[in-house]
Amino acid sequence: MRVAFVGKGGSGKTTLSALFARELARSGAPVLAIDGDINQHLAEALDPAGTADFTAPPLAGHLTDIKDLLRGTNPRIPSAEAMIKTTPPGRGSRLLRPLGDDPLHIRHVQRVGGVPLMVTGEFDESDLGVACYHSKLGAVELYLSHLVDGPGEYVVVDMTAGADAFASGLFTRFDMTFLVAEPTRKGVSVYRQYRDHAREFGIPLAVIGNKVTGEDDLLFLKEHAGDDLLTHLVLSPWVRSAERGSPQGDLEDTNRHALHVLREAVDTRVKDWPALHRHAVEFHLRNARAWADAATGRDLAAQVDPDFVPGPASLT
Repeated sequence: MRVAFVGKGGSGKTTLSALFARELARSGAPVLAIDGDINQHLAEALDPAGTADFTAPPLAGHLTDIKDLLRGTNPRIPSAEAMIKTTPPGRGSRLLRPLGDDPLHIRHVQRVGGVPLMVTGEFDESDLGVACYHSKLGAVELYLSHLVDGPGEYVVVDMTAGADAFASGLFTRFDMTFLVAEPTRKGVSVYRQYRDHAREFGIPLAVIGNKVTGEDDLLFLKEHAGDDLLTHLVLSPWVRSAERGSPQGDLEDTNRHALHVLREAVDTRVKDWPALHRHAVEFHLRNARAWADAATGRDLAAQVDPDFVPGPASLT
């Protein structure tokens, strides 16, 4: 299952992404974490004691190689240059299994805090004024479109903050989206934006209250999120100590229980391969009409393979 963590900047979505991924890994579940935020802090959150440096190359720095790998022998995609971030898989495309023995995972995955991690790449000085961060996220979008994850496998993505997550079709590539919200007006403002877009595309969305200090905070979240409020975490001394680089003791039982609630919510979802592929095709056609046909000089609608069957069947 693919799980996204979204929310306002500072809400704690990176912390929650790391806690959830660590909890999955600790249980023995196959899990891959991806840092898809412009501020790359997931490695620090996974290993708050800073025992190792993350040295695996970012996905965005090898986008051409990734395209060449994923297009495989698909006759509809003659070159990496003809492939854009939304190009959906078709017959002949190279499909990946989570943490498979393939060049992409071998090159870009490194274990951090017991969790395999890939990163998109930072927005650096050479990008200023000439590039959009969402162009870097194209590598993650292509990866998820060509990923065939099975039962009991998890991909956890720390997404960009706020409404920026809607700047590409990446937000439709997940089986479950968790929106992290503090009990403040600003904290729930992103929820209202996300709720409306999620409903439009049938994206399952659940709210996680964070940094809750009492009943008043919980009532505020219930008032604004209603039935979308799945669970909450209390203000955590352990998280505070971890953010200082010296975690003390263990995560509180109340907060660990909240992580179990998140996993139950994910595990009860039914994978909808046709919907995932339908969204991929829809956003590809949108991008083709808006800019990509003109940019590439091609009719990119022709990249859509009407006979491609998404999901495990495509592996055979």
